[in-house]
Amino acid sequence: MAEGFSDLRQLLRVKQKNAADNECQGKRFMSGPFYWSQYRTIEEEIALLDMIKTGIKQKRLFDDAQCTKIEEKIDRVVERAEKGKYKPCTVDRAPLRNKYFFGEGYTYGSQLARKGPGMERLYRPGQVDPIPSWVTRLVINPLVRTGIIPEGFVNSAVINDYRPGGCIVSHIDPVHIFDRPIVSVSFMSDSMLSFGCKFTFKPIRVSKPIFCLPLERGCVTLLSGFAADEITHCVRPEDTVARRAVIILRRVLPTAPRLGCDEDVLSSVANDSDINGLSRPEDNKRRGRKRSVAIQAYEDMPKRARADSYNTEPDQTSPLSDPDEKLDGCQISSTT
Repeated sequence: MAEGFSDLRQLLRVKQKNAADNECQGKRFMSGPFYWSQYRTIEEEIALLDMIKTGIKQKRLFDDAQCTKIEEKIDRVVERAEKGKYKPCTVDRAPLRNKYFFGEGYTYGSQLARKGPGMERLYRPGQVDPIPSWVTRLVINPLVRTGIIPEGFVNSAVINDYRPGGCIVSHIDPVHIFDRPIVSVSFMSDSMLSFGCKFTFKPIRVSKPIFCLPLERGCVTLLSGFAADEITHCVRPEDTVARRAVIILRRVLPTAPRLGCDEDVLSSVANDSDINGLSRPEDNKRRGRKRSVAIQAYEDMPKRARADSYNTEPDQTSPLSDPDEKLDGCQISSTT
């Protein structure tokens, strides 16, 4: 045991604080001690694993038949997006991963005019589509009934659709935007959630994780505490061996900052060298391939455009229309 410490967790937290003091606050998770290291003792590694595991809860909630029904709905979302049925800010496309925001959406990564942790911003109200009723009925309501989340907790749902080899780089869900726990439900295939990895690019490489959490089809995963706030998590390319979808359910804090009327979103033009839309800001500068998406404030929009922005009823002439495509406006329904 290190001298002066009676608890290994205390020692690890002091190490983290020292790393944060030596690095700027925005880089503390990238430069701190919570990546795999050959210099940590076995005792320290065990204590670190214990801290991660205390913030994780998992439950296999959805059987094969339920998963199949939900996966059909996810395919319907993809079809509607391909036909342009959603608002522009709802759909975030990348070569091996498409993201669909419902209820609330936010800027991240290279989309930010000002980079770094804490700079993420919500879109303005009405700029993404409300949560579809099928998400509420088939996914949220079962979580509420089993006591996994309280009624009324979820006001943001994101569907991530990964192709084989798709990934999401190491990150922490913005603490100034999202309450805890972070809830995710896996569909279509199994995968792994890795903690404490470092990514490098061109070609993409991922360092050894501290801990890998299996994500089985139909499994619900909750992250809170240390696992959500003090260590990064990611999905590595080698862990996405088949198409996989995940529905992420979160509560946006009432104090979460939004884009101002004079702020733009910088969206990089995807090409084959981008990794799931997660290219580094300096890469975009070198390529010189950025476009600015100006988002008009609601109060500045013409009356007709205001009405259109909230017209979320499905096209009745569309072959994709069905009762589950109705939108709930982020409210949890009590019907099942």
